[in-house]
Amino acid sequence: MELRQLEYLVAVAEEASFTKAAARVFVTQPCVSAQIRRLERELGHDLLDRGGRTVQLTAVGAAALPHAKAVLAALDGVRGAVDDFAEVVRGQVTIGSVASSLAMKLPDVIADFGEQHPEVEISLIEGTADQLAEAVRGGRADVAIIGVGSEPPTGLESQVIADESLVGAVSADHPLADWTSISVEDVECYPLMCLPQGSGLRAAVDAAWAEAGIRPRIAFEASDPKVLAQLAARGLGMAVLPERFVYTHAPELHRVEILSPQLRGRLALVWRAAGRLGPAARALLTHARAALA
Repeated sequence: MELRQLEYLVAVAEEASFTKAAARVFVTQPCVSAQIRRLERELGHDLLDRGGRTVQLTAVGAAALPHAKAVLAALDGVRGAVDDFAEVVRGQVTIGSVASSLAMKLPDVIADFGEQHPEVEISLIEGTADQLAEAVRGGRADVAIIGVGSEPPTGLESQVIADESLVGAVSADHPLADWTSISVEDVECYPLMCLPQGSGLRAAVDAAWAEAGIRPRIAFEASDPKVLAQLAARGLGMAVLPERFVYTHAPELHRVEILSPQLRGRLALVWRAAGRLGPAARALLTHARAALA
């Protein structure tokens, strides 16, 4: 029994004609007829009734047809799996990232993935959490690292990869430099420096100040936390930044704990539902989830 014989059987059954079936499978009519005759001899039963104006399945043929289709469908599945793999090595992926996540493992994630899949073209885009979430939803990015609140962005799946305290960072000569902790009310009269609207960190700040019934006095906004740290170092206000970022990138700043149960920064890897990702993007997602876990 050969796969082409099953393919010809399905074609004749669906077209009810040897001639139309031959045109469908791109061979001659005698070839189709001969191969099905060989299959019938091997099985010991007629599969087709050739006596009428159109070709019909016999009872045995009708019983065999679903199995023939299942075999051909399985073959298509094998081909699809091979095609998926081929697309991985030839594919293109786009990663989105908020600026603060670049201090984490993202460069290593990209480099390691590139080594494993050298023919995949990798692009990196930056933006706010809202902008990147929309880019992932719209297919302009495959995965993204963004700041999130207590709930993941609507319509996306997510994996939290960092959850840490947000702190106030001030220069040595700032009035709050001698404080170890403050409440939201304590900083009401001081200018703040923060990431812009649409970022997860800013959402956490706005929520904490709103809970206290205070509107934050945002003097400076910047999408790059390094810029905020530089402004704070010049004494222009208190920057609200992830604690680990201050330790790593701005050790000269004085860290002040902000006493608010909501004031935490969370980074998450987000993506569309796996069924909507291409093979290269699925490979990237698997790699990133393991590397950033």
